[in-house]
Amino acid sequence: MKLLKRRFVIFAVLLFILIISVFYCAIGENSYIGVHDNMDLFIAQFAMLRNTGTFFSHGVSAPFLGGVSRDVLPGEASLYTVLYMIFSPFTAYIVGYVLKLGIAVFSCVLLFVDCTILSGEKIDSFFERARFCLKEEYASELNLAVGAGFLYGVLNLFPAFGISFASIPLIVYLLRRIYLTEKSDDPKRVRKMAEYVVLIFCYPFVSYFSYFGFFILGYLFIGIIWMWIRDKKPSFGLIAGLVALSVGFVVFEYRLFGMMLFSDVITIRDTMVQSFVPASEVPGLILDVFVNGMMHAEDCHKYFVMPVCLLYLIFLNGRFVYKKNFRGIFTDVYNLCALILVFNAVVYGIYFIREVNDVFATVVPPLKGFQFNRTVFFSPFIWCAMLFIIAYRMSKKEILKGVLSYVVIAMAVVIVIITPTRYNDLRGTLYHVVKENIQGNKLDDLNYREFYSEELFSDVKKGIGYKEGEWSVAYGMHPAILEYNGIATLDGYLGFYPQSYKEEFRKVIAPALSKNPSSAAYFDEWGARCYLYSGTDATIVMATKSMYGVTDNNIYIDAGELKKLGCKYLFSRIDIANAREEGLTPIGEYSGYNSPYNIYVYGLE
Repeated sequence: MKLLKRRFVIFAVLLFILIISVFYCAIGENSYIGVHDNMDLFIAQFAMLRNTGTFFSHGVSAPFLGGVSRDVLPGEASLYTVLYMIFSPFTAYIVGYVLKLGIAVFSCVLLFVDCTILSGEKIDSFFERARFCLKEEYASELNLAVGAGFLYGVLNLFPAFGISFASIPLIVYLLRRIYLTEKSDDPKRVRKMAEYVVLIFCYPFVSYFSYFGFFILGYLFIGIIWMWIRDKKPSFGLIAGLVALSVGFVVFEYRLFGMMLFSDVITIRDTMVQSFVPASEVPGLILDVFVNGMMHAEDCHKYFVMPVCLLYLIFLNGRFVYKKNFRGIFTDVYNLCALILVFNAVVYGIYFIREVNDVFATVVPPLKGFQFNRTVFFSPFIWCAMLFIIAYRMSKKEILKGVLSYVVIAMAVVIVIITPTRYNDLRGTLYHVVKENIQGNKLDDLNYREFYSEELFSDVKKGIGYKEGEWSVAYGMHPAILEYNGIATLDGYLGFYPQSYKEEFRKVIAPALSKNPSSAAYFDEWGARCYLYSGTDATIVMATKSMYGVTDNNIYIDAGELKKLGCKYLFSRIDIANAREEGLTPIGEYSGYNSPYNIYVYGLE
C-alpha cells in the first residue's frame, strides 16, 4: 500500500494501458479509427506490403497507381513497419498506439529525470541511475515525470508517426547525455560517448526523416553553433552525434534517400501548386498555428496548457524584472522552450511566403516541394515540457502540499482524452459504443470492420473470379479499401508518384474534370488523390454508411483511356445510371456480411 501511494502515477498509467488494451481486445475491429491520412492511406499501404510480401523486396512494383515502385511505401527499417510484419493490420495499429504511450513515458522520464533528479549527479550506468531515481525522496519528481510523459503519450497526433512523435524526448536525452559526458572528467568518457553515438545512430528506427529527422538535424546544427559560442569551443560530442544521426537516417531510410538523390523521375511534387499569402497575412497564420496547432498535430493545448503556460511565462519574467535579474530571462530553460514555440510558429508562417519557398528550393533542390513548416510537429512536446517545468517548480515550493502539481497535469490529460479530434480513436469508439449499444442510436460513421469490409470483398473477388494483379479502379469509395483487400488499383492516394502517370490518369477523368472546375483545380494543383471524380458533386468519396452527398448517379470517364492503362474492373458504391453509355458492362451487385456497402462491379467493354 505504501508503494502504491509513493508510485501512484506509475500505477495509474499502467492501469490505463491495461484498460485500453482490454477495451480494444473486446471491441476489436468494431473500433472507430480516424480515416483521413490513416485508413485511407497508411494502413492500406502496410496491408499492401503484407499482402504482397514485399516488405524487404527491391526492384518490384506496388499494386496501386498502376504499379509505382515499392520504394515509395514505408521502409522496412522502422519499428512501426515491423509491427505490421508481425501482426494483422488492425492489431498492429492498436499495438502501435500502446507502444506510443510507453515510448512517450519512457522518453520523457529519461529526459525530465536527467534534468531534475540526476542533474549534477555523476552516475552514468543506466541501472544505477534508475535505482537512484527510485529513492523515496524523489517520488514526487518521478511521478511528475511519468505524468508529463503520459500526457505527451495520450496526445492524439498523426497515428502513422505516433512513435516518431513519442520518441522526440529520447533524442534530446541522448544528445544531452553525450554533451554532458564530454564535459565530465570521467576517465571512461570516450567509451561512454561512443555508446551514445551508437544509440543516436539507431534512433531513426523510431523516427522518420521527412517529418522529424530533417528538423532534428536542423535543431541540432543550431544547438552546436549555440554551444560553440557559449562554451567558446566546439562540442565534438554533439558534432559526432550530428554525423551519426545523419548517417543513421540515410541507412535506415535508404529507399527514401535513393529516390531523393539518385532518381531523375519528375514527380507530382515538382508540379504541385503551393498556396501563398501576402506578407500582411503571415502574422495571422503564425498566431493561428501557435494557438491551434495544425491538422496532424492537434494537441488541444489551447484549452488548458497554453493559458497556464502563458500565465506562468508572465509571472516568471515579471519576477525576473522585479528582482532586476535580467540575466535570468535569458538563461531560464522555460523561456528557451517558449522561444522554440515562437520559432516553430514563425517558420510555419514564412513557409507561405513565395520568396522564402523559392530560396529553399534553390538551396536544397532535392527537397523542392518539401513542407519545411513541419517545425510545429515539435511544439506538442514543448508544451508538455513547459507544463512539467511548472508542475516541478510548484512541487518544490510545496504549493498546496504539492497537490496542485498533479492537478495541472491531470487536468491536461482529461482534456486531451475527452476532446473530439481527428485522431482521438479512443473517444470516438467510446462515443459510438455508448450511442449505438446503450442509447440505441444508429450513426452513419463507419467502424474499422465496416470501412474495409474484408468478408464482403472476399466474396466479390470470388464471385467475379478476380485474379491477383488485375487492375481496377474505385468509384464512390477510397481506393485504399480495394488495396487493403488485395485488389490492384490504377487509382490511389500518394504524395510522391511520377508526374507522367498523373497526366495519363488525367485523360481518364478529363470528362468529369471539364464539368467540375473545383475538382479540376484540386487534381491539377495537387494530385495526391488520384481518384475518379464526379462531374457534378464536390465529393463522392465518403467514410459513411449512406451516400447522402451523391446527387448524380452518372459517371464521366474516358473508358478508352482507362483500358489503355490495363483496367479490367470498376468497383463502385454507386449504381451507375449511364454505365453502358460510358463503356462499362455491369457484372454484379454484392452486399451482406454485415457490411453497409452495396458494391456494384463493372467490366470494361
